[in-house]
Amino acid sequence: MSVDGLVMRYGDKTAVDGLTLDVEPHTITAVLGPNGAGKTTTLETCEGYRRPHQGAVRVLGLDPLKDRKELLPRIGVMLQSGGAWSSARPAEMLRHLSRLHAHPVPVAELMDRLALHECARTPYRRLSGGQQQRLGLAMALVGRPELVFVDEPTAGMDPQIRRTVWELLEELRASGVTVVLTTHYLEEAERLADRVHIIDRGRLVASGSPLELTRGGTVATIRLVLTQPFPPGAPEALAADLGPATELQVLDPVSLQLSGPADASTLAVVSAWCEKHHVLPESLSLGQRNLEDVFLELTGREESI
Repeated sequence: MSVDGLVMRYGDKTAVDGLTLDVEPHTITAVLGPNGAGKTTTLETCEGYRRPHQGAVRVLGLDPLKDRKELLPRIGVMLQSGGAWSSARPAEMLRHLSRLHAHPVPVAELMDRLALHECARTPYRRLSGGQQQRLGLAMALVGRPELVFVDEPTAGMDPQIRRTVWELLEELRASGVTVVLTTHYLEEAERLADRVHIIDRGRLVASGSPLELTRGGTVATIRLVLTQPFPPGAPEALAADLGPATELQVLDPVSLQLSGPADASTLAVVSAWCEKHHVLPESLSLGQRNLEDVFLELTGREESI
């Protein structure tokens, strides 16, 4: 899948501003961004629901609008909400969809895997949010798609079902299916994605594997816990030794947190300070950047979809 110079506008507002990105086959690719970043508009364009104002989109080598009849049997789409008739029951909805495909996944198999038998005869409007999400995922997968778009696949799910969905998405990738994922659970993207695209204000601000995006940070977080309360003036002395590039926060009488340069000299200063003030650390932990840290650095906003 490729997006090349995509521009999308709503009136005089530019929602997507010259966006270019690629999704490699047989991968899980996460598209992340704050509210209003343009990711939903981008994916709806890839799914054929919107016409590009400028630029080009190709999905499985096809134009999502001009080649829609050829493309639809080859993709699956899991919406964040909706997608089923309010009075339809999960079993009958899946049986209906399976009849529309040449080689569908057996309905009973999907219902077993996503624990839908417990609500098989409950109308869609009465399902819990997590049950609706599970049904939405099953609906996206019943046609054996080559590429599947999943929007918030585990929203409202309990931890056990969430792990089942993660395993299912990983199995899809292993079987050759391409997965495009949007999620506000950044640990989910970090766990699943081969590649992450971060979008802000309609533009691509970062791309890479979770490891590529999180390694090489310039800021470390160090938490120091002592066996006894700090001597008078000791935290202030440590702050002076570290200099203005490091922020020091006293958390309680025996612990503090440092945010500063991610290099060995910071740890050396802390060790020398402990020796100078005759204090014994109970624990000293060095925090690593995660995908959430990178996201906030790039966008200045928490992920929300």
